[in-house]
Amino acid sequence: MNIKEIIHIIESFAPLAFQESYDNSGLQFGNPEAEVKKVLITLDITEAVVDEAIQLDCQLIIAHHPLIFKPIKKLTGANYVERTFLKAIQNNIALYAAHTNLDNATGGVNFKFAEKIGLKNVQILQPTSGNLRKLTVFVPKEHVDKLAKALGDAGAGQIGNYKDCSFRTEGIGAFTPTETANPFIGSSNQPEEVAEFRLEVIFPKHLENKVLNAMFLAHPYEEVAYFLSDLANENQEVGAGAIGELETEMTSEEFLIHLKDKMQLSVIRFTSFEQKIKKVAVCGGVGSFLLKKAIASKADAFVTADFKYHEFFDAEGRIMIADIGHFESEYSTKELFFEILTKKIPNIAILFSTVNTNPVKYYY
Repeated sequence: MNIKEIIHIIESFAPLAFQESYDNSGLQFGNPEAEVKKVLITLDITEAVVDEAIQLDCQLIIAHHPLIFKPIKKLTGANYVERTFLKAIQNNIALYAAHTNLDNATGGVNFKFAEKIGLKNVQILQPTSGNLRKLTVFVPKEHVDKLAKALGDAGAGQIGNYKDCSFRTEGIGAFTPTETANPFIGSSNQPEEVAEFRLEVIFPKHLENKVLNAMFLAHPYEEVAYFLSDLANENQEVGAGAIGELETEMTSEEFLIHLKDKMQLSVIRFTSFEQKIKKVAVCGGVGSFLLKKAIASKADAFVTADFKYHEFFDAEGRIMIADIGHFESEYSTKELFFEILTKKIPNIAILFSTVNTNPVKYYY
């Protein structure tokens, strides 16, 4: 396979359109057409990881955290980012990252996190809004089913667990073809009325070109009457964090023991919580921005990382905050990458990096 094909598999699961504005996911170095026989999966890209890729003869490193967040103005090896990037370039090892797009995708980082600690009925904690559009198109009655299917195949009409969703209103379309027209129905300069359907479907913005191309190909008319509308609706398929329920409720101590075991933790920073724990919110990496949402969602515990000292006070006894560390909360992302790729790629080697890239150490 080539790099472009591997990227397509990842971004079909977690489109770059899902990433936050500050992020820099995607291919950071490499020729998209280059052939790949071995892939190395890691959480972070460091010099040691590139050395490992060289030793294992890997042509591509796939990471959760992008090596480059800010523009690089020079490459002199002055810091670890420049040194790592230089080493990858010198050894022709491509670098790719799927960061907040993978965080925000249904089934992504936070769903893997939830799975690791045994949560059921998992949903997005804070769905995004403003990334949905509605297509309204007018089509002859006898072609409405064909057009609706084509739009559904292109990704339109997906609402939660339901696909091929549309709304149809029957009416009369009126038009007069000009002398230069090549009408599907009617004759030049003759007024025409046709039984038509107003067909409406919702789709994510990043699929707009695909949906419109499908519409033009499936529609019988020479000129297609349609319009697009931006929606303020929340997109339940995309967003930050996740929330679900434990199989059985636990005391605070039982939950901490359970968490320590499932996530293989050596330490947890937490706030006291007197009630039983059943509903749990999670967010891989920095998650304090979701605390109010976790409380509003009636979560008993919020498991995440990188809480500041004063932010722990905001729990106010309404929820347990369990800070397990940034690296620890996202380490299972390597498993997620492996699952995404091996479902589609049977013929290349996908290897786990054995380098512990966690810069935070604990003294006991």
